[in-house]
Amino acid sequence: MTESPAVRRRLLPLLLLTAFLLAGGLASPAGAHPMSTSAVLLDIGEDRVEGEVQLPIDRLAIAVHRGLTPDSVLGADRAFLADYTAAHISATGTEAAGGAPWTVTLGPARVRTIDASPHLVYPLTIRPPHGGDVTDFRLRYDVIVEELLTHNVIVTVRHDFDRGILKTDDAETLGIFDFDTKTLVVPAGEGSWLRGFATTAGLGMKHVGEGADHLLFLLMLLVPAPLVAAGGGWRTAAAPSSRRSVVRMVHVVSAFAVGHSLTLALAATGLVDVPSRPVETLIAFSIAVSAAHAIRPLVARGEVLIASGFGLVHGLAFASLIGDLGLDRGSLVTTLLGFNLGIELTQLLVVALLMPSLLVLARTAAYPAFRVGLAVVGLLFATSWMLERATLTSSDPFEGVQTWLVGHPLLVAVALAVLAAVARLSHKELDAPSLCRTDS
Repeated sequence: MTESPAVRRRLLPLLLLTAFLLAGGLASPAGAHPMSTSAVLLDIGEDRVEGEVQLPIDRLAIAVHRGLTPDSVLGADRAFLADYTAAHISATGTEAAGGAPWTVTLGPARVRTIDASPHLVYPLTIRPPHGGDVTDFRLRYDVIVEELLTHNVIVTVRHDFDRGILKTDDAETLGIFDFDTKTLVVPAGEGSWLRGFATTAGLGMKHVGEGADHLLFLLMLLVPAPLVAAGGGWRTAAAPSSRRSVVRMVHVVSAFAVGHSLTLALAATGLVDVPSRPVETLIAFSIAVSAAHAIRPLVARGEVLIASGFGLVHGLAFASLIGDLGLDRGSLVTTLLGFNLGIELTQLLVVALLMPSLLVLARTAAYPAFRVGLAVVGLLFATSWMLERATLTSSDPFEGVQTWLVGHPLLVAVALAVLAAVARLSHKELDAPSLCRTDS
């Protein structure tokens, strides 16, 4: 069954607009990865807590509205920054302990390069009142995040630290300070691996969910999943099976998961080390390949092969993300398991939001225009990213649209659902006794 040419002409602008919204709504700026993060490292002892505060100088400069440099933070701006930092860190006992204030002391500052970025580092000492033993306490912290909404501060904790002797090197990712969370309870006793696991899983969901490139790659592979490759093009089966389509989508997600999990583990443990720029450029290339496959099949069941093969490349980027976020300061096993779970949950959420609408659209004659329009947008984004990441261009012209749409993922799902409903009402469902070609 083919649709009326007049109906196709009326629907094509809506199809292309929704394709653009879908590709952009799941996207964030081309970088797709976090800027420099701050870190608070705490070593819990019997009578005091020692550690350090790591502040990326570029983010700090934005927060204090000054042009800071590695030289100025230890020179002309030294006293100002020490006062600013001290004013934004405090500790108190828990309500059960009376909520008394604890003493927070910063040591002499120094500059250290962390994750290829210069940081201002302060030694930190926190003591309970009246020389008592360390108990659970509340740490309030809003250095940088009180001004910079997108900034994250990773907090890690090590226990059994007494009089300069660290009895164990295991660290737990305690949590994150950000614009919404400025207070954390620091436990005096042994930490919970489950808490660290949940924290890293949440970070995996958050940061991969904001990763335009990873999600767009997955989306390009899901679009042809309800179809079959035949005669050099995409065709809709005579009796389209939702179960078959779901199985193919599961195969795509599973193949991607296996690929990125393998290289994520290898890179995070230091067995593989690849510079980030070639990796990011290859990721953009993977989107271009998957978009081309969505337009016309490169090989039968190629989406599974593409997902597994390029999933290896995406895993290298995820490993770099762990280092950028400071998660490598925690337990490596907990970090890998939690972060990987966050990635998988995000992928499954994307599939759950989009799959019903894709299945409905695939059973209408409107799907060719939608599929090609979406793939063209994906190819356009991928080309722009490749040029930028290969330093052939200085910026991504689509960043503004992506930035606006990134905060409205539900709008994307609703727009696609509305489009599916309109297409279903405007077209008779494909139900021919043989394969119906969907290529125009």
